[in-house]
Amino acid sequence: MNNFKEIKLTELPFSPFDIKDKWMLVTAQKDGKVNTMTASWGMFGIMWNKEVVSVVIRPQRYTKEFIDNADSFSITLFDKNFKKELGYLGTVSGRDEDKIAKAGLTVVHKNNVPFFDEAEVVIIAKKLYSQPWDGDFFVDAKLIDQWYPEKDFHTMYVAEIETVLKKD
Repeated sequence: MNNFKEIKLTELPFSPFDIKDKWMLVTAQKDGKVNTMTASWGMFGIMWNKEVVSVVIRPQRYTKEFIDNADSFSITLFDKNFKKELGYLGTVSGRDEDKIAKAGLTVVHKNNVPFFDEAEVVIIAKKLYSQPWDGDFFVDAKLIDQWYPEKDFHTMYVAEIETVLKKD
């Protein structure tokens, strides 16, 4: 495993608002198998007096099964040289192939939570709350037309940030 050092959340080498441009992998383990998905939506903040991260996952995503069955998951961010691999991981399902191996990434673990050795930054997060979104609660109904024409609303997960790792 490459060398990672534990840092404080305030020492992140990027703004949390840069995630939409960086992309990230959301990764969890179920029954000894690891699956991941590319994401660009999420939030950092304070909830219940804890530093938290929120991610959203559509119901048809294979990774959702893994997140639902795990207590914790990882969010990994990579430098720009991994854009091709992240694009691939976002278009292929782990149901159909070992997409992690095909992308050439190495799975490692911290406290039994999987992440990738090639990452630049790793966030280990423990689930605190999850809730499927419902179209009845959108104040701006145009968002439904724009993002949910098939009514496949995301499930939102709020998780406590337990560990932040940065590659040395």
